[in-house]
Amino acid sequence: MAIVIQSEKACTVNPLKTSQPLGASFAAMGLDACMPVLHGSQGCTSFALVLLTRHFKEAIPLQTTAMDEISAVLGGYDNVETALLNIRKREAPRIIVVCSTGLTETNGEDLEGHLRAIRKGDPELFNTEIVYVSTPDYVGAFEDGYSKAVVEIVMALVKPLPAIYRQISVLPGSHLSPRDVEELRLIVESFGLDPIILPDISGSLDGHLDSEWRGVTQGGTTLEQIRAAGASSFTIGIGEQTRAGARALQEIGGTPFEIFERLTGLEPNDRLLRLLAQLSGRGIPEKYRRQRDQLLDAMLDSHFYTGGIKVAIGADPDMLLSVGSLLHELGAELSVCVSTTASPAHALLPASEVVLGDLEDMERAAGNCDVLITHSHGRQMAARLGKPLMRVGFPVFDRVGNAHRCQIGYRGTMDLIFEIANLMLERIQFRAPTNWPLSTINTHRAAETPVI
Repeated sequence: MAIVIQSEKACTVNPLKTSQPLGASFAAMGLDACMPVLHGSQGCTSFALVLLTRHFKEAIPLQTTAMDEISAVLGGYDNVETALLNIRKREAPRIIVVCSTGLTETNGEDLEGHLRAIRKGDPELFNTEIVYVSTPDYVGAFEDGYSKAVVEIVMALVKPLPAIYRQISVLPGSHLSPRDVEELRLIVESFGLDPIILPDISGSLDGHLDSEWRGVTQGGTTLEQIRAAGASSFTIGIGEQTRAGARALQEIGGTPFEIFERLTGLEPNDRLLRLLAQLSGRGIPEKYRRQRDQLLDAMLDSHFYTGGIKVAIGADPDMLLSVGSLLHELGAELSVCVSTTASPAHALLPASEVVLGDLEDMERAAGNCDVLITHSHGRQMAARLGKPLMRVGFPVFDRVGNAHRCQIGYRGTMDLIFEIANLMLERIQFRAPTNWPLSTINTHRAAETPVI
C-alpha cells in the first residue's frame, strides 16, 4: 500500500495533470450526436480543444459560452442561453453536456437554475437533452471530471426498466483508448452478452473517415442506449474512477456491479473472463486460452529486460496503477510514482509512496531511474536526464495512432510488455560497445540488471 504525499510547492512548474472540464468533455465525446460545452472563457475551451485535437489528430466538437470580463462580473445567463440556442439551431445535437469552469464556479453562478429557466422559456430546446456537470478546474484532475460526467449522464438520462438477462453495462475509465474499448467490447460479445458501453469513445474517436460531416460527435453511445442501461442485469467498471457511475446505476435500477481496478496484466483478465463466463453461462472461448498462453510466454521472454530496472511513472491514478502493477509483476521497481489527484487506486499500487505533484517533482526524484513513463510533456525531462521515455496517458501529441493503441486484455497486455522490453533492449544496445554481437549483449543483460 503506497503512502500518498501531497507536494508542498507554492506553484506547479511543469504540469502533469489536466483539468476536470477537459475530463468531463472527453466523457461527453463518447456519446453519439453530442456537443460538450464549457461554460467559461474562450481561452479555457481553446486550450482543451488543442490538447484533444493534438492527441487524437481528429476534428473535435467542443463549444464555449464565451464569458468575458463583463459577464464574469454580472453573470453569464445570457451567454449560456445564446450558446445553447445557437448550438441547437446549427448542429441539432441530441445531447448537450454543459461543464462549468473555474471562472464560473468562482463567481458563484447558479448554472443549474440558469438551465432550468432557459429550457422553460425556449421550446426549441425541448427535444435536446441537457446534462450539467460541475467541474471547477482549480480542484481535481482529468479523472475526476470524467467520473463526474459519467455520474451526471447516468442520473439525468437512465431510467429504471425491467432487467434484460443478457444485457450488461460497461463503464470504461478515461485511461482506456478507443482501441481498448473496442477490445473490451469484443471480449464481452464473445460470451454472447450484449454490452452497453458508457461512454463509448471507440465509435467516436477511433479515427475513421465519415462520408457525412456533422458538427457534433459521430458515433458513440446513443441516447436510446443510455436510457436502456437501466435494464442491464450487471455493470462492469474499469478503474476506480468508474465506481461512482456504477453506484449511480445501482441506485436507479438496483443493478449489481463489479469494479476491475485494471485490465492490464494476467490476473485481472483471468477474473474478467471468469465473471463473463458466470454471467453468460458459457465456457471461456478457446481463443482466450491461447492468448493467455501467449501472454505468459511474452512475460517470460521480456523479464530479462525489465527485471530489476528502476522506473519513474507520472500519470493519472488508474493509468498509474495499470502500468505500474504490470511492471512490478515483471520484476521492475517502482522507484518514483507521481500522480494527479487523490484516488483509492493509490492504495493498490505496489510502491512505497505516491506524490501528488507535477513533472518537476518527478524529474527531481528520477535521476537514478532507468526509464521514464509519462505523457508527451515529459519529453524535455527525458532529454535533460538522458533517459528513455515511454509515452502513456493524456496527452500524447508527438506520436500518431493513439486511438489504436491497445493495452488491455491478454493481447493488449502482451503488446505493452513488448513495448517496454523493446525500449529497454534498444537502450542496452545503444549503450553497449559496438564490437559486441547481439547474442553477447542479450546474454550479458539476461544475467545482470540492465544499467542505463
